[in-house]
Amino acid sequence: MRRITSRILQLFSGNKQLLLQLEHLLGFRPLHIGFYQLALMHRSKLDETEKNNERLEFLGDAILGAVIAEFLFKKYPYQDEGYLTELRSKIVRRETLNNVALRMGLNKLVQYNQNDKGLSRSHIFGNALEALIGAVYLDQGFPKTRQFILSQMLKPYVDLDTLESTDTNYKNRLLSWGQRNAKTISFDTLDETNENTRKIFTVGILVDGEMVASGTAYNKKEAGQVAAQKAIAQLQIP
Repeated sequence: MRRITSRILQLFSGNKQLLLQLEHLLGFRPLHIGFYQLALMHRSKLDETEKNNERLEFLGDAILGAVIAEFLFKKYPYQDEGYLTELRSKIVRRETLNNVALRMGLNKLVQYNQNDKGLSRSHIFGNALEALIGAVYLDQGFPKTRQFILSQMLKPYVDLDTLESTDTNYKNRLLSWGQRNAKTISFDTLDETNENTRKIFTVGILVDGEMVASGTAYNKKEAGQVAAQKAIAQLQIP
């Protein structure tokens, strides 16, 4: 364990510079930088799978969901449960978080295997953002974490008005288009592989038996949404 920790520290050789970058990103000075170093460590960077950001990602995902739920509950006092659930899912979905992470510049801090070109086009930066939330919680506690999510993430980088008016359920949009135009649309699982401790799914979309798009993610539902988004663009569906 000590050898693995030492390896992580070597990858973050400029700890002083990292501390300054984190302070700018977070809006406060971290107390225990080790939490953040782990949050920024993608599993592709180290051979030792027990020292990556996946556990922190799990923690951060739960905290983010709770904070966003409370925020929406107070902001929209007259909206029903279905509306709040849909808007929360739009905020915390992988595509939104990855976009926020990129705009925050988190991609410049995440340690990952840059020889794997597919990783830079995946959602690893959004996942790292969730891990960062977990790190803030362990380092600073819940009130500070809530403040970070609302002040440093939600307010500057998430346009609620746009999200409210945007239909991000690409699968439903595609299926509705198929019904209107008498097209047969099917979602097929093309591949299911293991990457260290996680499964990766690839889902393909066939329109009248012809493959038009495919998407990859860590679960079938998200892979289907990625594929549907690509299919909508490919078919130029308004």
